[in-house]
Amino acid sequence: MFIEISAALPAVGTPGADNDQVTADVAGISGAPGAGSAQRTRRRLLLSAAAMIFLTDFGTKSLAVGMLEPGHPVPLLGGWLTCELTRNSGAALSMGADRTVLLTIVVLLVGAAVAWIGVHARSPWWALGLGTILGGAAGNLVDRFFRAPGPLRGHVIDFLAVGPMPVFNVADLAVLAGVVWLIALSLSGFPFDSAENPEPHAGS
Repeated sequence: MFIEISAALPAVGTPGADNDQVTADVAGISGAPGAGSAQRTRRRLLLSAAAMIFLTDFGTKSLAVGMLEPGHPVPLLGGWLTCELTRNSGAALSMGADRTVLLTIVVLLVGAAVAWIGVHARSPWWALGLGTILGGAAGNLVDRFFRAPGPLRGHVIDFLAVGPMPVFNVADLAVLAGVVWLIALSLSGFPFDSAENPEPHAGS
């Protein structure tokens, strides 16, 4: 009789295994929405930073084209800053002026890579820096495609100069600031693939 009753009862797993499975299921259910929300927040941060830089760059370039004349610099802040309209066929800070098409393709590829990395970044701080670079790259790419003399060969509008430095624009400044920001994050121990802040060293 005992054997028959035992055979009729359903198999019961060990309590520890059942608890582990329940815990994993609950963690999966409760953690998924939070992870998705954090990812959406990082992407919004990436796109917001890129959009802000892009619109600022586009607006200041439009003002420069409308208000400045080539060859007529306007000194500001006691001559420390100069507004001077130039059309740059090269890269940032007027480098590589004879490689316009190649530079355009390189910037396009770099911009695509930055966008891909930014979308997959788990750190909001990295998303901010990558968004800043992306906005600057997009600002200059618009000039390359839509300004004279034509697509891939368009000249970038530059209008800012500090001392003896080459003339630059807001997009150039944003790319430089974004790169410096990412370097600072790396040196400070902020990981690209983690949303957590770096742990302080013992004894510090």
